[in-house]
Amino acid sequence: MWFVLALLSAVFAALTSILAKVGVDGVNSNLATAIRTMVVLAMAWGMVFLTNAQGGIADISKKSWVFLILSGLATGASWLCYYKAIQIGEVSKVVPIDKLSVVITLVLAFVFLHEKFTPKSLAGAILITAGTLIMVL
Repeated sequence: MWFVLALLSAVFAALTSILAKVGVDGVNSNLATAIRTMVVLAMAWGMVFLTNAQGGIADISKKSWVFLILSGLATGASWLCYYKAIQIGEVSKVVPIDKLSVVITLVLAFVFLHEKFTPKSLAGAILITAGTLIMVL
Protein backbone atom coordinates (compact mmCIF):
# COMPACT_ATOMS: atom_id res chain seq x y z
CA MET A 1 0.00 0.00 0.00
CA TRP A 2 2.84 2.41 0.81
CA PHE A 3 4.16 1.99 -2.73
CA VAL A 4 0.82 2.93 -4.30
CA LEU A 5 0.53 5.96 -2.03
CA ALA A 6 4.12 7.00 -2.82
CA LEU A 7 3.43 6.65 -6.55
CA LEU A 8 0.26 8.73 -6.22
CA SER A 9 2.28 11.31 -4.30
CA ALA A 10 4.70 11.52 -7.23
CA VAL A 11 1.84 11.91 -9.73
CA PHE A 12 0.21 14.67 -7.66
CA ALA A 13 3.60 16.38 -7.16
CA ALA A 14 4.09 16.36 -10.94
CA LEU A 15 0.64 17.85 -11.45
CA THR A 16 1.44 20.44 -8.77
CA SER A 17 4.45 21.64 -10.76
CA ILE A 18 2.56 22.01 -14.02
CA LEU A 19 -0.54 23.58 -12.47
CA ALA A 20 1.57 25.93 -10.33
CA LYS A 21 3.63 27.14 -13.30
CA VAL A 22 0.44 28.16 -15.10
CA GLY A 23 -1.17 29.57 -11.94
CA VAL A 24 1.80 31.66 -10.83
CA ASP A 25 1.93 33.55 -14.15
CA GLY A 26 1.38 37.22 -13.35
CA VAL A 27 0.92 36.53 -9.61
CA ASN A 28 3.40 37.33 -6.85
CA SER A 29 5.02 34.00 -5.97
CA ASN A 30 4.55 34.55 -2.21
CA LEU A 31 0.85 35.26 -2.72
CA ALA A 32 0.55 32.16 -4.90
CA THR A 33 2.22 30.09 -2.18
CA ALA A 34 -0.19 31.49 0.42
CA ILE A 35 -3.20 30.58 -1.73
CA ARG A 36 -1.86 27.07 -2.27
CA THR A 37 -1.23 26.75 1.46
CA MET A 38 -4.81 27.76 2.30
CA VAL A 39 -6.08 24.98 0.04
CA VAL A 40 -3.68 22.42 1.56
CA LEU A 41 -4.67 23.56 5.06
CA ALA A 42 -8.37 23.14 4.30
CA MET A 43 -7.76 19.68 2.79
CA ALA A 44 -5.61 18.54 5.73
CA TRP A 45 -8.11 19.66 8.39
CA GLY A 46 -10.91 18.22 6.30
CA MET A 47 -9.20 14.82 6.42
CA VAL A 48 -8.63 15.17 10.19
CA PHE A 49 -12.35 15.70 10.79
CA LEU A 50 -13.41 13.19 8.13
CA THR A 51 -11.37 10.50 9.86
CA ASN A 52 -12.32 11.73 13.34
CA ALA A 53 -8.65 12.20 14.30
CA GLN A 54 -9.04 15.59 16.00
CA GLY A 55 -9.16 13.97 19.45
CA GLY A 56 -5.49 13.06 19.16
CA ILE A 57 -4.33 16.68 19.43
CA ALA A 58 -4.19 16.56 23.23
CA ASP A 59 -1.96 13.45 23.10
CA ILE A 60 0.81 15.04 21.04
CA SER A 61 4.05 15.35 23.03
CA LYS A 62 6.02 18.60 23.30
CA LYS A 63 8.85 17.01 21.33
CA SER A 64 6.46 16.09 18.52
CA TRP A 65 4.99 19.63 18.54
CA VAL A 66 8.48 21.14 18.19
CA PHE A 67 9.49 18.86 15.33
CA LEU A 68 6.15 19.15 13.52
CA ILE A 69 6.42 22.94 13.73
CA LEU A 70 10.01 22.85 12.46
CA SER A 71 8.89 20.55 9.65
CA GLY A 72 6.13 23.02 8.79
CA LEU A 73 8.64 25.87 8.68
CA ALA A 74 10.90 23.83 6.39
CA THR A 75 7.91 23.03 4.17
CA GLY A 76 6.95 26.70 4.01
CA ALA A 77 10.49 27.74 3.11
CA SER A 78 10.63 25.02 0.47
CA TRP A 79 7.33 26.09 -1.08
CA LEU A 80 8.28 29.78 -1.11
CA CYS A 81 11.58 29.01 -2.84
CA TYR A 82 9.95 26.53 -5.22
CA TYR A 83 7.21 28.91 -6.35
CA LYS A 84 9.70 31.71 -6.98
CA ALA A 85 11.98 29.30 -8.86
CA ILE A 86 9.21 28.03 -11.16
CA GLN A 87 7.98 31.57 -11.72
CA ILE A 88 11.33 32.76 -13.03
CA GLY A 89 12.73 29.49 -14.38
CA GLU A 90 11.70 26.54 -16.51
CA VAL A 91 9.75 23.85 -14.68
CA SER A 92 11.74 21.20 -16.56
CA LYS A 93 14.91 22.51 -14.94
CA VAL A 94 13.57 23.52 -11.51
CA VAL A 95 11.89 20.19 -10.73
CA PRO A 96 14.98 17.98 -11.19
CA ILE A 97 16.95 20.26 -8.88
CA ASP A 98 14.09 20.23 -6.37
CA LYS A 99 14.14 16.44 -6.46
CA LEU A 100 17.73 16.47 -5.26
CA SER A 101 15.88 16.52 -1.95
CA VAL A 102 15.90 12.73 -2.28
CA VAL A 103 19.70 12.69 -2.15
CA ILE A 104 19.85 15.29 0.61
CA THR A 105 17.27 13.30 2.60
CA LEU A 106 19.34 10.12 2.29
CA VAL A 107 22.41 11.92 3.63
CA LEU A 108 20.48 13.60 6.47
CA ALA A 109 18.81 10.29 7.39
CA PHE A 110 22.26 8.69 7.56
CA VAL A 111 23.75 11.50 9.69
CA PHE A 112 20.87 12.30 12.04
CA LEU A 113 18.66 9.20 12.08
CA HIS A 114 21.52 6.69 11.75
CA GLU A 115 19.81 4.93 8.86
CA LYS A 116 22.01 2.66 6.79
CA PHE A 117 23.57 3.88 3.58
CA THR A 118 23.51 0.73 1.46
CA PRO A 119 25.28 0.15 -1.84
CA LYS A 120 21.85 0.43 -3.52
CA SER A 121 21.01 3.75 -1.85
CA LEU A 122 24.48 5.10 -2.66
CA ALA A 123 24.14 4.05 -6.29
CA GLY A 124 20.66 5.57 -6.44
CA ALA A 125 21.90 8.85 -4.95
CA ILE A 126 24.75 8.99 -7.47
CA LEU A 127 22.38 8.25 -10.37
CA ILE A 128 19.84 10.85 -9.20
CA THR A 129 22.59 13.45 -8.91
CA ALA A 130 24.04 12.53 -12.31
CA GLY A 131 20.57 12.56 -13.89
CA THR A 132 19.84 15.97 -12.39
CA LEU A 133 23.11 17.37 -13.76
CA ILE A 134 22.39 15.94 -17.21
CA MET A 135 18.88 17.45 -17.21
CA VAL A 136 19.82 20.96 -16.08
CA LEU A 137 23.17 21.53 -17.80
